[in-house]
Amino acid sequence: MKKIEKSVDKVYKLRRDEAPLSFMIPTRNSAQFPLLYFDEETNSNRALRYARNQKSPFEDEQDGNIILEPIIFEDGFLSVPRTNPVLQQFLYYHPLNGVKFEEVNQERDASKEVERFNQEVDALIAAREMTLDQLEMVARVLYNKDISTVSTAELRRDILVYAKTNPSSFIDIMNDPSLKLNSTVALFFDKGLLAFRKNKKEVWFNTNTNKTKMLNVPYGEDPMSIVSSFLQSDDGIDNYKILEKLL
Repeated sequence: MKKIEKSVDKVYKLRRDEAPLSFMIPTRNSAQFPLLYFDEETNSNRALRYARNQKSPFEDEQDGNIILEPIIFEDGFLSVPRTNPVLQQFLYYHPLNGVKFEEVNQERDASKEVERFNQEVDALIAAREMTLDQLEMVARVLYNKDISTVSTAELRRDILVYAKTNPSSFIDIMNDPSLKLNSTVALFFDKGLLAFRKNKKEVWFNTNTNKTKMLNVPYGEDPMSIVSSFLQSDDGIDNYKILEKLL
């Protein structure tokens, strides 16, 4: 069985940004919501039940004189003093621990915040140092639209805002080896060398000498990803080279 630390005052929080004014969690095992903990030592599922006058959160260790009470998170938080170790144990073993709620850990939260700040700084530095070509490549991938009407200052501002707001995603995009390919494919559409038809279900060549259909986009698939994959395949690589020359 998992072992918990010596009781100290603890605070728990709901795991979502917008917590309701109050949130109640199940406090006893039932058919509607099984509260079971698998005990490795006994190789069995043990039913949980919170009763404030008991010394254990497990039903098989409680007597018949139980006093049940609700467990309610107010404004997303629940404070449990060290004088109520049974509730701390109950929350520790609760199936919703780590799913709906978690213990507040200031050191862990601070580490995550530092990591987030570092990512944000790295992303902003990378965005600031991008060349115009890189800016255009990333913008085509991010926004999937013609950027020829956007000024360089607007473009750089939008990329900086995105890097600040989504640092992890921005860094992933910058490190993606297919960035240039995806940007070039977006440029094919910007320049009218390729065109979508039938609500992006079909992709057609749109050059002076070729007006044929390139491919059908499978249901639920990202059209740009499908086109990029095709143009790098054995069947499409020659078309890619021709389109690239036409740019």
